[in-house]
Amino acid sequence: MAVSLRPLADRVVVEPLEEEQKTPTGVYLPDTAQERPSRGLVLAVGPGRLGEDGKRIPLEVKEGDKVLFAKYAGTEVKVGDKELLVLKESDILAIMTE
Repeated sequence: MAVSLRPLADRVVVEPLEEEQKTPTGVYLPDTAQERPSRGLVLAVGPGRLGEDGKRIPLEVKEGDKVLFAKYAGTEVKVGDKELLVLKESDILAIMTE
């Protein structure tokens, strides 16, 4: 998917992945009881931050990675009909492997 956002420095654009809408016992949760997603798909990455020597430090995440991020991190933006997050790389806790 082409994203019309180009993140700067160490920023990352993430599409949150929907969390399970029912409990393990089969009870469906209403929207008001659901938690904010903390997993997502990386859609775009910035070029990296500048180090003290003036050289770019590349990001560890890349487009297409599934990541786990801090629950209340980032800035929500709406692009078209999609709700996206712009995060700093330091808000990403882990890259998920399956």
